[in-house]
Amino acid sequence: MADGFEEIEALIPVDVLRRGGVDIKTVSIMGRLEVESAHGVTIKADMLFEDADLSDADLLMLPGGMPGASNLDAHEGLKAALLKQAESGKMVSAICAAPFVLGKLGILKGKRATCYPGFEQYLDGATYTASLFTIDGNIITGEGPAAAFPYAYSILALLTTEEKATEVATGMRYVHLMMGDYEE
Repeated sequence: MADGFEEIEALIPVDVLRRGGVDIKTVSIMGRLEVESAHGVTIKADMLFEDADLSDADLLMLPGGMPGASNLDAHEGLKAALLKQAESGKMVSAICAAPFVLGKLGILKGKRATCYPGFEQYLDGATYTASLFTIDGNIITGEGPAAAFPYAYSILALLTTEEKATEVATGMRYVHLMMGDYEE
């Protein structure tokens, strides 16, 4: 997490993954645990980047938001960790503006990917899908705030099972929402 992150894109995946039994840690690259969102909400990360051992991480996930994604892109240690993670075939995900970080690193070359409209020009070598979320091998990308739930459930399914993701989505009433059961 970096100052300027999009709250929904960071916290919905964390919430969904924790509900699904995944041990997920939030990591601040700011040199302090408190990270300020794009909308002025301060969140306390679980740990600092310099204290995190990312070598055994199953997934590195980047929330979007501006200037959050630019702040992520400016952190050399994070970029090195992302490259190592992707090159080892382990999962890397980014949503909204953050896929541009992966694009600039060359991680998206030959992959299908999505992002917030207007950032597709930075998906160097990728085929832009304009989908809510896109999975291509070990790379998962999401479009923006409205995609946070389906993006998170897709990641949960990859880290656990489809059944677990459906169970969590049902319990959170997401399945009901998507069935369009509205009354005026």
